[in-house]
Amino acid sequence: MEARPRPSGVRRVTANKRPRPDASSNSARKLQRREIAAFPERTFAASTTRERFRNIQLQEEFDTYDPKENSSLLPYLRKRSEIIEIVGARDIFFALSQLGVCAAFSRVTNQRICFLNGSPDEVIRSLFYNKNNDSLITVSVYGSENFSALRCRTTRIEYIRRGKPDAGFPLFETESLRWPGFVEFDDVNGKVLTYSAQDSTYKVFDLKNYTLLYTISDKEVQEIKIRHLLHRNKKIDFIEQFNEKLLVKQDGENLQILDVTNSKITEVSSNDFVTPSAFIFLYEMQLFLTFRNRSVSVWNFRGELVTSFEDHLLWHPDCNTNSIYITSNQDLIISYCKAEPDDPSSEDNACSINISEILTGKCMAKIKAGNLSKQKSSKFQCTPLEALGHITALYYDEEREEIITGNQQGLIHVWSN
Repeated sequence: MEARPRPSGVRRVTANKRPRPDASSNSARKLQRREIAAFPERTFAASTTRERFRNIQLQEEFDTYDPKENSSLLPYLRKRSEIIEIVGARDIFFALSQLGVCAAFSRVTNQRICFLNGSPDEVIRSLFYNKNNDSLITVSVYGSENFSALRCRTTRIEYIRRGKPDAGFPLFETESLRWPGFVEFDDVNGKVLTYSAQDSTYKVFDLKNYTLLYTISDKEVQEIKIRHLLHRNKKIDFIEQFNEKLLVKQDGENLQILDVTNSKITEVSSNDFVTPSAFIFLYEMQLFLTFRNRSVSVWNFRGELVTSFEDHLLWHPDCNTNSIYITSNQDLIISYCKAEPDDPSSEDNACSINISEILTGKCMAKIKAGNLSKQKSSKFQCTPLEALGHITALYYDEEREEIITGNQQGLIHVWSN
């Protein structure tokens, strides 16, 4: 069972599209304007980025583990568990554990507001903040259904702020979201896609009010043609769509980028483009990031390598995209990283949070052990160095300019200057 948008294997994670008052509808002109006029601005932006992340220290600590508060949950849900996802909604953030327990915290009071598990057997699999109506959508499975069917629920942030998580209501009740059914949220276009395996039907809903927009039945599809892109008897590594571009890669074959509007194909040698473990598409910049063997690369749709990062070796070899954050204007990537092998100032297994510029690949700032206070606050369970270790999820609050991390013990840490 998988609750998208966090599927396993090769997966696409779409960065948020930031609306701009002066944005041109022509993507090429956006890029051209940025390339021609951005050099002075980029110098200023680099300076402000360094200032923004200078002298960052551990400021707050929260705990998702509370055996008394969760005494009604199933026994295995009451154990400590690592954080796998952090989602922010203005002055509130949500932390989801691997076992499926979700807690809401306030940055105003610095207290836990509530847990979002509405019943003892609810296991929350995924979170989605719907900015269209300021609500949180949870995707869950239940023990009473043998954890086999996805159930979606939406709750207004205002109700959660008041400590009333049960004030929400269920979504897509008419859909049978049992395996291989799924639900996928498209934040960029404001849509939800569901697939009901029972009647082989795809449905598209509006994220603003959850009204049904389209229905597509598998039974109505007579034939699917993929032209001559595919080679027979060769494993398909991935097929990914980005607007009018289709990316196709087979085992041992070149990457093919098909423009579906004019059937033009661009090929990239398999020696230059090796199958990645994950993608992140940058809608504003018409670029995409690939992740493989701890490294990050930026590509354009002409098949050209745009950027290789100089100091951005990811900590997780299998690319845990929950510990990677792309800023809303898509100029910075913030990741949990491993020290470079040739860095003499780093100890073995040293870790850091790196802030790098996407267009240049330069590391603009870094939170690392050598820069942290050695003192442990009396109100924290961890020293700053311990908090920096074993990070499993990462989120950046752009309004408050705070980095929020979760670790293997289910603890949440807030970093800022």
